[in-house]
Amino acid sequence: MREPTLDPVRRPRLPRGRTLLRAGLVATFLLTAVAALFARDPAATCAPAPTAAPAPSVDASGRLAVPPGAVGVPVRLAEPAVLALVRPGDRVDLLAVGGATPTPAPSREPAPLARDALVLGVVGVDGAVLLALAPDRARAIVSLPDGTRFGVIVRPK
Repeated sequence: MREPTLDPVRRPRLPRGRTLLRAGLVATFLLTAVAALFARDPAATCAPAPTAAPAPSVDASGRLAVPPGAVGVPVRLAEPAVLALVRPGDRVDLLAVGGATPTPAPSREPAPLARDALVLGVVGVDGAVLLALAPDRARAIVSLPDGTRFGVIVRPK
């Protein structure tokens, strides 16, 4: 046992053994985590920006304007209840869910007509949405036969 002293200053003891090992491991893990955060490439982990349609702009009346290089196409949806989920500014995928027959065959997959289309407006009374599409896509959709039913898949923002 040590003899008591009246020295006002005590020398701190350095960690030894397992305490030193534990402190070294914690420091190593913290440095590895910091290195992993700064080493990742943010462009590689983010989804690419959509190139199909430019960002929406607002006209003088406060409505979404048709972006340059696109045209506005009104589309009547097969299920008008979907309009409660769709808002101007949303991005949707447009699908053809059936032809002139009232009920499509269950084995048929819906045909995608347009991907990442910008919703310009919603008309809830008759179940229609106004979409901004490339002119060639718009012509293809407008030329579909009467009785073609449309559905949309809302893309996350």
